[in-house]
Amino acid sequence: VTENRSDLEDLHLYATPREQRFRMFASLEFEGQLYMTPHDFIQAVTSDEPKHAKKWRSLSKQELNQILMETPPVWKGSSKLFRNLNEKGVISYTEYLFLLCILTKPHAGFRIAFNMFDTDGNEMVDKKEFLVLQEIFRKKNEKREKRGDEEKRAMLRLQLYGYHTPTNSVLKTEGEDLVPRSYWDTLRRSTSQALFSDLAERADDITSSLSDTTLLVHFFGKKGKAELNFEDFYRFMDNLQTEVLEIEFLSYSNGMNTISEEDFAHILLRYTNVENTSSYLENLRGSIPEEKGITFEEFRSFFQFLNNLEDFTIAMQMYNFASRSIGQDEFKRAVYVATGVKLSPHLVNTVFKIFDVDRDDQLSYKEFIGIMKDRLNRGFR
Repeated sequence: VTENRSDLEDLHLYATPREQRFRMFASLEFEGQLYMTPHDFIQAVTSDEPKHAKKWRSLSKQELNQILMETPPVWKGSSKLFRNLNEKGVISYTEYLFLLCILTKPHAGFRIAFNMFDTDGNEMVDKKEFLVLQEIFRKKNEKREKRGDEEKRAMLRLQLYGYHTPTNSVLKTEGEDLVPRSYWDTLRRSTSQALFSDLAERADDITSSLSDTTLLVHFFGKKGKAELNFEDFYRFMDNLQTEVLEIEFLSYSNGMNTISEEDFAHILLRYTNVENTSSYLENLRGSIPEEKGITFEEFRSFFQFLNNLEDFTIAMQMYNFASRSIGQDEFKRAVYVATGVKLSPHLVNTVFKIFDVDRDDQLSYKEFIGIMKDRLNRGFR
């Protein structure tokens, strides 16, 4: 059974860019709510658009239960979890936002995220505590909704969250918004504890109104009674980052242990606002006469550095380099001091050759940071 997209196509006009992307890649529908499969999610973060035009396939209750029954427990997780599940999984819109958060955050932030989930401070996260996050993301999203036809917006909310919500339900105090500026800030800022406390009191209502998903069963078991410790939480986040990087790397490596410097540049410049990528690629070709290749270890270390870009930016401003270009040694040292990540000389040289437009072996700090912020957030800065 398929849902005819044309009847609902104009809902796209009322969706934010993230909502539009979720609707574009989602392939399943259950009781009016849209879901991604694990395969859909991987496609959404590694491809510009779906490989095939998708229709939303309606799941029966029996099919959904079968998918959830086959979901592995968290201790069986690996950096191939999403690839192994493939089409046998369901991911909601709020979980999609949560997974995007994971992909762009440093390992040091994992503990902060866990502690914010752990509202009772017992070093374990249960299902109710985790579901509070979904309610916060929903409330955050309401502040970004496009104005217009109320009926269409209500239909869109039903698609994304599975139930209707009033537009004025965002919690406020003394006229000030309690929802922070970004989803990550929601996890990070202690001021959001007030929002957590209020929502935690209504956790039973939230739980009863939502269907189970692959992520909920993976974390909390088929009965929802298991609890998540920090080690399992950390491993899941680390595995997801690794898995997406492996997929991007393998799509260019053709079974080899390295990708070319030019392929690395292609991956780096994807999801950025750089309009003329050919000039960067030409610059690289003329600067590296002999191809050495980028290993996965080098590839992963660079993206670990990108996830620490905020700390690097602060360090560079303290060095007072913001107003001038920097050399390779300065860059490499600043990366290590700010993030603890060691980049190989060859990788640093390759990055410089990509972005060193005037070929003076110096990197324009401001231009590099701006482009990399786009890449870090995969076009959704």
